[in-house]
Amino acid sequence: MKKSTRSILQELSDISINKNQDLIIDCRGANIIQSAINLINLIKESYDPEIADDLERRFINSIKSKNPAKFNRGIKLLKESKK
Repeated sequence: MKKSTRSILQELSDISINKNQDLIIDCRGANIIQSAINLINLIKESYDPEIADDLERRFINSIKSKNPAKFNRGIKLLKESKK
């Protein structure tokens, strides 16, 4: 009987963990997406269209490839060109 009770309690516990994890992923995803939109808008406001398009493309490609260095290289090139 203990195994049966334990199994049911474990299942109930697992359900709540999965629901909480879903909520965490939902909230974090929404926050990250809004932050990315805000960053893209800031880039478009701060730079001329050619540079802004390049940085936006680098930003999106960095996310797709999971490689932040691509976006960082674009920012470094921009800084060097201003000097």
